Amino acid sequence: MLIEEKLAQQESMTTTEKRIADYLRRNLETAVYMTIEELAKATYTSHSAIIRLCKKIGFTGFKEFRFELGREVHQLIAQFNQTIDPNFPFTSEDHLQTIAKKMADLTIQSIKKAQLQIENQELGQLAEVLNQAERIFLFAKGDSQVTARKFQNKLVKLNKFLILAEEYSDSSWNAANLTAKDCAVFISYSGRIHHYERIMMYLSHVGTKTLLITGNERSEMAKQATFCLTVAQDEYDFAKVATFSSQVAFDYVLNTLFSVMYAQNFEENIRNLHSKQSLLQTGLLKEYRKDQND
Repeated sequence: MLIEEKLAQQESMTTTEKRIADYLRRNLETAVYMTIEELAKATYTSHSAIIRLCKKIGFTGFKEFRFELGREVHQLIAQFNQTIDPNFPFTSEDHLQTIAKKMADLTIQSIKKAQLQIENQELGQLAEVLNQAERIFLFAKGDSQVTARKFQNKLVKLNKFLILAEEYSDSSWNAANLTAKDCAVFISYSGRIHHYERIMMYLSHVGTKTLLITGNERSEMAKQATFCLTVAQDEYDFAKVATFSSQVAFDYVLNTLFSVMYAQNFEENIRNLHSKQSLLQTGLLKEYRKDQND
């Protein structure tokens, strides 16, 4: 999670801490160069209040906080010279080439932001859980299910056959069949699907590991999940042209997970690739092409 997002989550903060957090959110670039004395003076607070806030959002103190803030701000500035609104990335006045460029910029913007958000996550551990799972069930609805199908297609290359739990509206039946040897992956940007919350509670009871990919780490689903990857974009729930940003981010995360899974058994997977390619290209499974005999 980005520091700006941590500063926005103020439920557990005191009034003084909220004042410091709000100031930092309004002045992220300036704060990188401020001393603790200057920040205390600007927010009418004390050194100890600033340090408490830094520790509350996951840092050992102000020095580490400022270092990480500087790294994050400079990366964001370098990557997002022009921020595209993910909800309405183009207007009726835009030329076709302008729309094409804005969509390209939005795609890059979404992926780069997602990269920053997952770079400190335990992707290796998640990939290992998926590699070792006897079966992988994936729960997703709507656009997220379309993204899930691409992940399903890739896993075939690892001789893993992902089961889409929502297919034929059998999510509850599929959930009832999961065991501690399986893994369940949930994709929900809002993280507010009550039926999935109940399924995750049940899976926790039977010992099935669960992974949630979401844009809302404060949701009930996030609390229930064994692992949670948060890839929050500046995307509204409803008031938008389409789910451009979130689905690009989800696709990137799933591609990255697949790649880490592949790399964990790289030599074996390469040998399997060569063997299967030979079978498909010159062996018994070679496809008959009519145009070769015309």
